[in-house]
Amino acid sequence: TSLEKPIEPLVLFTKASDFRNMSIKLRSANIDEALEGIKAKWIQAYPEYIFSYTFLDQQIYNLYRGDRKMTTLLNIFSFIAVFIGCLGLFGLVTFMANRKTKEIGLRKVLGASVESIMLLFSKEFVKLLLIAFLLAAPAAGFLMHTVLQEFAYRISLGPVVFLTALGSTFVIAFLTVGYRSFRSASANPVNSLRSE
Repeated sequence: TSLEKPIEPLVLFTKASDFRNMSIKLRSANIDEALEGIKAKWIQAYPEYIFSYTFLDQQIYNLYRGDRKMTTLLNIFSFIAVFIGCLGLFGLVTFMANRKTKEIGLRKVLGASVESIMLLFSKEFVKLLLIAFLLAAPAAGFLMHTVLQEFAYRISLGPVVFLTALGSTFVIAFLTVGYRSFRSASANPVNSLRSE
């Protein structure tokens, strides 16, 4: 059975007249030959019963088929959500860069470094990301706790899970914001201040 059910006590009885099922450990090198040999012996010993077999790893694989499909769907939708979020973030930083073109030009003329201008962009997004995380973390924690309750043996959700999620969110956001803010910060200030 799957790990959604607890392991229960088990008693195995030996009754030679009821041997209709066998568990056999095989080497993976010559499975086909071994199966043919087992089938021949089975037909010889139990001609009235049909010989059929399954592999334990395949049975275990089938126990979690639904979970694997759900995981695949969640991965696809998570990727789409992150991609859309990155597009929105990129659009927002582009909008901010266009609005602050003259400010960035003045800062560069007055001696601001590329790093300080990029930090200026990043500070605003850190606040937004922290607010989004504080709103999303309780809902995600509740959802993960609910899913884990279906399993008899489960992990506990500690702060490491949420800190890892927050860290990966910051990395993705800084990669998205960093490209556009670096382009704005390294642009020639003469071009942005020409109209003034």
